[in-house]
Amino acid sequence: MIIWLNGAFGAGKTTTAKELIALLPGSRVFDTEEVGIMLRHVLSSEKVRDFQDWQPWRGLVVTAAAQILDYVGGTLVMPQSVLVQQYWQEIRAGFDSAGIPLLHVVLHAERDELLRRIESDPIMPNSAWRLGDYDAARSWHRREAHVIDTTDLQPRQVAVRIAADAARTPRA
Repeated sequence: MIIWLNGAFGAGKTTTAKELIALLPGSRVFDTEEVGIMLRHVLSSEKVRDFQDWQPWRGLVVTAAAQILDYVGGTLVMPQSVLVQQYWQEIRAGFDSAGIPLLHVVLHAERDELLRRIESDPIMPNSAWRLGDYDAARSWHRREAHVIDTTDLQPRQVAVRIAADAARTPRA
């Protein structure tokens, strides 16, 4: 199965992913940004705001995830903000076509907490651009995902909730 951790930058996706794989035997993190990095040298002439704007990124993420699961099985935890609904629909349709069970979780934190996390991030401090288009995506996120408010939760607590949801998700 795939557990896709979506939400604003700073909501805790990467940290939660690390906690989650510790709770789920046979799970591993698949960082889809690596697919974007791979495509940069090939598609650098195709100017985009974000690598997700390249259609091959969306298709390759689905194909790579399916190939990885075919090879090792288990659960892929994929922490990646997808804020464009059309892109999410393409990715979800690809997983559906491949018969891969999907748990789509949006990690949400209140704006003040997001700003605090972003400002104190040791790797990319003070990068408020990370709030991006999250506010616009919130309405469709509520319809298409299980939303967990991480404002007052530690990453381990969030991971425990997601692991419980994963246990209840039907497998193919």
